[in-house]
Amino acid sequence: MDILGQLREELSNNIEEKTKNSAQNFFKEKVEVYGVKTSIVTKISRNFFQEISNISKKQVFQLCEELLKPGFLEESFVACNWSYYLRDNYKPDDFYIFEKWLGNYVNNWATCDILCNHTIGTFIETFPGFLSNLKEWTGSKNRWVKRGAAVTLIIPARKG
Repeated sequence: MDILGQLREELSNNIEEKTKNSAQNFFKEKVEVYGVKTSIVTKISRNFFQEISNISKKQVFQLCEELLKPGFLEESFVACNWSYYLRDNYKPDDFYIFEKWLGNYVNNWATCDILCNHTIGTFIETFPGFLSNLKEWTGSKNRWVKRGAAVTLIIPARKG
């Protein structure tokens, strides 16, 4: 079985009905969830990342995109975690990958916040020349891109 199949099976094995039933209460928009607690998703992310730590950043980013496409909250959290785990290897062109993910696959505030706070925020700290790109996001018709412009700066602002 492929790594994403194994990951999805592990998520399915950790579903809690109570979590699944209450998840929608936190969102105005409809979200697709397995029903796995965030702390468990984080643990699963870490464990599966160890299994793919020997593949290239490009391959990891491709896996991240495959996790973001279906729109499941927990899968998007794994993708955001994996992309953040590679923060020491970010290059300027990665911005356009993250921007694509935000514009095409993010469909709720939680995924927006984790992607922007951690992955994109850390990218901006490393490559502050991309701040002007965030200014462009403020005019986007996509509400998550617009939100991302502000959310990306939260952690870097805390650090001064």
